Amino acid sequence: MNQLSKSIIFWLAVIVVIIFLVRQVSPDPTKKITLTEFSQYVSEGLILEANISDDKIEGKMLNEKNRDPGQPESYEASVLALEAANMTERLLDHNQRIRESARSAPAQEIAVTNHNSPTWLISLLTYMLPLALFVGLWFFFLRQMQLGGTKAMSFGKSRARLNTDSKNRVTFVDVAGCDEAKEELQEVIEFLKDPRRFQKLGGKIPKGVLLFGAPGTGKTLLARAVAGEANVPFFSISGSDFVEMFVGVGASRVRDLFEQGKKSAPCIIFIDEIDAVGRHRFAGIGGGHDEREQTLNALLVEMDGFVTNEGVILIAATNRPDVLDPALLRPGRFDRQITVDLPDLGGRKGILEVHTRNVVLHPEVNLDTLARRTPGFSGADLANVCNEAALLGARRKKDAVDMLDFEDAIDRVMAGPEKKSRIISADEKKIIAYHEAGHALMYLYIDEIDPLHKVSILPRGRALGYTMQLPTDDKFLTSKMELLGNITALLGGRVSEELVFNEVWTGSTNDLERATILAHKMVCEFGMSDKLGPLTFGNSGHEVFLGMDLGRERSYSEEIAFEIDKEVRAIVDGSHARARKLLEEHRDDLEALANALLEREVLDKEEVFRLLGLPGGKGPQEPPTAVATGGEEEKGAKGSAIDLGPEPQPA
Repeated sequence: MNQLSKSIIFWLAVIVVIIFLVRQVSPDPTKKITLTEFSQYVSEGLILEANISDDKIEGKMLNEKNRDPGQPESYEASVLALEAANMTERLLDHNQRIRESARSAPAQEIAVTNHNSPTWLISLLTYMLPLALFVGLWFFFLRQMQLGGTKAMSFGKSRARLNTDSKNRVTFVDVAGCDEAKEELQEVIEFLKDPRRFQKLGGKIPKGVLLFGAPGTGKTLLARAVAGEANVPFFSISGSDFVEMFVGVGASRVRDLFEQGKKSAPCIIFIDEIDAVGRHRFAGIGGGHDEREQTLNALLVEMDGFVTNEGVILIAATNRPDVLDPALLRPGRFDRQITVDLPDLGGRKGILEVHTRNVVLHPEVNLDTLARRTPGFSGADLANVCNEAALLGARRKKDAVDMLDFEDAIDRVMAGPEKKSRIISADEKKIIAYHEAGHALMYLYIDEIDPLHKVSILPRGRALGYTMQLPTDDKFLTSKMELLGNITALLGGRVSEELVFNEVWTGSTNDLERATILAHKMVCEFGMSDKLGPLTFGNSGHEVFLGMDLGRERSYSEEIAFEIDKEVRAIVDGSHARARKLLEEHRDDLEALANALLEREVLDKEEVFRLLGLPGGKGPQEPPTAVATGGEEEKGAKGSAIDLGPEPQPA
């Protein structure tokens, strides 16, 4: 007999006992009377209803005391079969006399009903049918939950899924842009396939591999590729699947997961978003010991405890390695920690090749150019660009996707869709044009920052206008001069408004915010203040309740705080003066560019150069980053993207 049958029998027994106890304990509201008392009540007009069977009379009667017809009580009198027949005649005669006596006081007629007494089978069915119906529904409910895979009676069982999908199989051929991570994982797969090659030199199989990086860089895709490449069982589960409303369920599921792994060894277990259960213990105010900590403790023991799990490799993914518990990250648990970074130029081209396999491309499409125009894009962003380009080509009824579709798709991912229905007044459009022209001239005449690629005053997404830069290379370091140039470019739009209209608007809100943050980082984090020197001010907050990222601890005096504010103010004021000087020197270019934007709305790099009579750009046509007017910084606005504050709200 299996566990399910035992559970059903147990619950049936419990239900029967409860019904029996309820029937024994509950009071019987029926009043027991003798046949003589019944005859007396009939004469007094207290009987309202009489159901006569072979062995008893039962029905409703008035109470002797209050005689309220609205609150009758039940009665029952025992009779013999012969008395029952005579009693029926007497009651009918009583009712007849009441109807014939016109002068008598009003009396109660008795509702008389004759029926045979129920058999024992009918009585049994009366009690058993509801119980049988309840049991049937209960069994059906359990059966459906078993078929649905939820296994309601198995809360402590692991919900890991064994990978058996051969149709949608992903391999390393489908993964691009993270060659180092692929190499590390390929070594794990080879160890599982041929462990002797490593063991003969004394090598041991790594117990755990942690993949971490920015969202969308392909961590889960790498795990799916490992499942497709490895010829061993592959169990996958999410970190949130361990925690339930019941205490101890998470730890039980961890133990059951590794128990399944040991039975299938050698195997791979993949936990996605492990930060859901692996957060730093005692990180809250006053510490704590909740369900997640019990789950984490069980995970630590299973990975490297007193009993080892040979042949079970754990692969985990997270985009928040900073919040993980140190005991989880030490060697012996996660022996390898692999960073999955944003793809570089070659990686972006490889990712585009993967995602354009099933896209009908026009011969003019150049993936090298597209890779250069998408710096800072993650693999997910590039996949979205390819999909958006295909949708735009289909919407335009083209036979193949061309470069224009990809250009528009990049703009769409970076700044959002065009708002063709948004009506902007002529005055506001003029303000936006001068604002964007001010930004564009900064990228033309400041040598240390990325050059111009495109400027537009067409509303897109939450932006009223935007300017795109052209980074010449993938950058990993930023100089002080470049930071000062970026702050100057951020202030170019506002300075243009001041210079032309002698007025400022709310479109520069986010520009000012980002310029201030950048200047503050130069002083407090990068040590780029000449007056305060190469020092950092403020320690990163630790042991904070949610994520250890609530801010920086102040570790300096009020005097130093005053000096920091003065240095930040000096940086912003200096950049503001530099932007104003540049625009005053090139006032004619500002007017020409703003008027051209009002006329054509969108200008690319070459058109701007021809308009201003410049001999060419400051470099080749490279990947753009956006400077948006209106709204917050858009998702695709990478690098030194500039955002010009919130949209004007209706009064």
